Amino acid sequence: MSAQNEIPGLMSLFSFVRVVEAGSFAEAARRAGTTSSAMSKSIARFEQRHGVRLLHRTTHSLSLTHEGERLLEGARRLLLDAERLGASLTEGGEPIARGRVRISLPGSFAHACVLPYLSEFRALNPEIELDLSLEDSLIDLGAEGVDIAVRAGELDRQPGHVATRLLSYPYVLCAASEYLDAHPAPSEPSDLATHRHIVFRNKGNGQLLNWQFRSPAADQRQVRIQPNTHMIVDDGAAAWTLVRQGFGLTWAPAWLGLDDLRSGRVVEVMSDWRIPDFHLFAVRLQRKNTPARTRVVLDFLRMLVPRWQHVQ
Repeated sequence: MSAQNEIPGLMSLFSFVRVVEAGSFAEAARRAGTTSSAMSKSIARFEQRHGVRLLHRTTHSLSLTHEGERLLEGARRLLLDAERLGASLTEGGEPIARGRVRISLPGSFAHACVLPYLSEFRALNPEIELDLSLEDSLIDLGAEGVDIAVRAGELDRQPGHVATRLLSYPYVLCAASEYLDAHPAPSEPSDLATHRHIVFRNKGNGQLLNWQFRSPAADQRQVRIQPNTHMIVDDGAAAWTLVRQGFGLTWAPAWLGLDDLRSGRVVEVMSDWRIPDFHLFAVRLQRKNTPARTRVVLDFLRMLVPRWQHVQ
């Protein structure tokens, strides 16, 4: 097959990655300086050509098909290679990005999902120096001298900032298997009163995190629970340690203990009461030319996303 025929296919893959990261065709088109229709047609041509469907499209949401999930990591790698090639042209023709990148990360997320892979990043990018700040609060990137901030939740748009969605993830109600051996697993929120709870306190405002659920019944009513305060912590890693030790139930982001959830040491309960997923974003300053070293770090974070996915 000729290179001329392959170029549109590559552009379709890049459009696919951009749409997934942005969460919508409209936002992806805005960032790319094109139209939603153009991006949609580009992906549709790829789907038609290969006889697959990459995205489930509804009026209000997008989600990946099985084929889309399989393709995403490879497409991200292609995009990373292309952006690295471009970076070599924007930094005086040097093939290696250099310099310091300052990153602000929630502490628990950093320990669970980023720090274990930094030796891999170092091997790939020996000339980039990382300066990590572990914190959860919203910050002014320009004033703090931060290149990338990773933050959870729905972010209000800040002027001069660009937010790229890295990951959608569930909060899970869970406990150690040994705890559940001694305490019947709850099947609905009213069952929680008889259990011990591990509760998270927000360091910024001191408030305790309420637990949120959505009924699996047709009405899908939202239920908010103020958990019993048997144990209060302000650190996610500490909460997970207590869960693993069998202290009780907690409601936490799935990425906090993926290995334990996958192995069965910690078990999700009331999975049918899950609320819609939360989102994790990488925020950076909006610049005409983002430094190559910053783009390399962003692309590395994107490459890690499949390793953070919760086993449904």
